[in-house]
Amino acid sequence: MASSLRELRQRRRSVSTTKKITRAMELIAASRVVKAQQAARSAAPYTRELTKAVSALASAHDIDHPLLRAVDKPRRSAMLLITSDRGLAGAYSANAIKAAEQLHARITQQGQENIQYITGNKGVAYFDFRNRHIEQSWTGFSDRPTYAHAKEISDVLLERFLMPYEEGGVDELHIVGTRFVSMMTQNAIAVRLLPLVVEDAEDDDDDDGELNPFYAFEPDATTVLDTLLPMFVANRVHTALLQSAASELASRQSAMKSATDNAQDLIEKLTRAENQARQAGITQEITEIVGGASALAESAGNE
Repeated sequence: MASSLRELRQRRRSVSTTKKITRAMELIAASRVVKAQQAARSAAPYTRELTKAVSALASAHDIDHPLLRAVDKPRRSAMLLITSDRGLAGAYSANAIKAAEQLHARITQQGQENIQYITGNKGVAYFDFRNRHIEQSWTGFSDRPTYAHAKEISDVLLERFLMPYEEGGVDELHIVGTRFVSMMTQNAIAVRLLPLVVEDAEDDDDDDGELNPFYAFEPDATTVLDTLLPMFVANRVHTALLQSAASELASRQSAMKSATDNAQDLIEKLTRAENQARQAGITQEITEIVGGASALAESAGNE
């Protein structure tokens, strides 16, 4: 009984220590997710205006650009998978990897070769464990991405997309990341990044009722498009990284809150079990004392 009581106390102390750790991680994630949401919202106006400019240019001028040119029968595609660098974020990375695997299966069923680019240690570990080739990976910034990170990634992807097929180029490029919907909902999505599909900007009103502005391009539309499209691609990658970072932190906060609550429930159960064990031990000792006293009294009476 003493051994069982000692084990219960040790386990309760261990769970209490774990609860302190998960609670601290929950608070850290809660403070960082607010900054991540603010970063994503701050980037939205630039993304909106850049999209308008590219849409107006593509819709107003009949321009044949490599980044806009679709291939009838793609032969090789590339995929950028965005995962986390650290664990303890619930199913965040698992959902993104699952979406990537579904896209990979769909691409291979179409007879295409698929090339993998990955951000985050979790995605790298997943592919390394299965001995699957990774073309290039980036790690160390999953919860705090910057535009410099996005620019570095987009430059690599653009170079591969513009490369001839015979030299290893790709016909399509996809991004698999996580879209932040709310603190409780984050959806893993797969979208095609290249070739770009730009919506027609004509007759498209803003939310405030103002018409889109008329753009005059200098020196000419083709030169401006050569500058805008790489910026547009880098911005899309940056947006995906920001959305994924906010999703990762929100998922980690939720997971750590659940872990803290479960630890508290386990502490309460262990405390009750410890009290019951202690009471049982006291009852047994009292029973033994009373039984011994009765035996002594009976023995004395017989004498």
